[in-house]
Amino acid sequence: MRPGPRNLITDVEGLLVGNADDHVVKTGVTVLTGARPFTAAVHVMGGAPGTRETDLLAPEALVQEVDALVLSGGSAFGLDAASGVVAGLRRAGRGFAVGEARVPIVPAAILFDLLNGGKKGWEESPYPGMGAAALEAASAEFALGTTGAGTGATTATLKGGLGSASAVLESGITVGALVAVNALGSAVVGDGPEFWAAPFEIGKEFGGRGLPGEFRSGEMPRTKLSGGATTIAIVATDAALTQAQAKRLAVAAHDGMARALVPSHTPMDGDLVFAAATGARELDDPGGDTLALGHAASCCLARAIARAVYEARPTEGDTLPCWKARFG
Repeated sequence: MRPGPRNLITDVEGLLVGNADDHVVKTGVTVLTGARPFTAAVHVMGGAPGTRETDLLAPEALVQEVDALVLSGGSAFGLDAASGVVAGLRRAGRGFAVGEARVPIVPAAILFDLLNGGKKGWEESPYPGMGAAALEAASAEFALGTTGAGTGATTATLKGGLGSASAVLESGITVGALVAVNALGSAVVGDGPEFWAAPFEIGKEFGGRGLPGEFRSGEMPRTKLSGGATTIAIVATDAALTQAQAKRLAVAAHDGMARALVPSHTPMDGDLVFAAATGARELDDPGGDTLALGHAASCCLARAIARAVYEARPTEGDTLPCWKARFG
């Protein structure tokens, strides 16, 4: 398994990612969209999720494809970001056709970043505007760290952020992950600097520190005192998957979250993974390929989580240090 040319989720051809953020409010929005609608599914394992239009991602639902997926800060307020994306897609003529009408299908998930030192006293919600701006900025290249939905994200002891990673399988299928890391738990072992995701690192994409020589993996690590958390992610592939197969991909990807964040899937986290499949490559071996896809998705998500924390940068008013400022 090797990373794609960008080591981003946009190595899955046809997918684009856009970020918008406000560093005064310390929040932001990330949008994943495509040249055409794509199959999508979702799996939630955290105890405090915040979502929009996720029920329609069930395999038995009428709509089988979506126009975009949204990751946003802002807790429940951030769900408004999807409205800005829907409006932008409608202007572009995108959406599920119902007679002459078109309805853009845009599921969304949010994280809690309301206690991170930003100025949250807005009179008008900034999220619809940021959603529209993130859609407008959608590109194959995008920044990581303190940007988009990861702008105001934190973990137990360090700033969180936006991360991404990709992998190309021996079959030629590409898998990618995109994540906003705002975890109750920690991405580093003990006091750091080593990442829990170190066994899955490719090259030195998040510092090449490996694991510490000795640690007690069974001990309960430090967690956030505020309780405001949630890690939200998207895993994507160019494989042709049904909605049910895409859901299995999302289920498997949660393993990567558990490998990279300790603890994860807590009652105070709304941990969620969307899966997206563009359908460009047929599966030669449906059984073997879906197994390999699930493993690759979990590894990509673990790497993307570590990259999110590794790439975070300091900004005015931070309540926690970033990894590079603390460990160089």
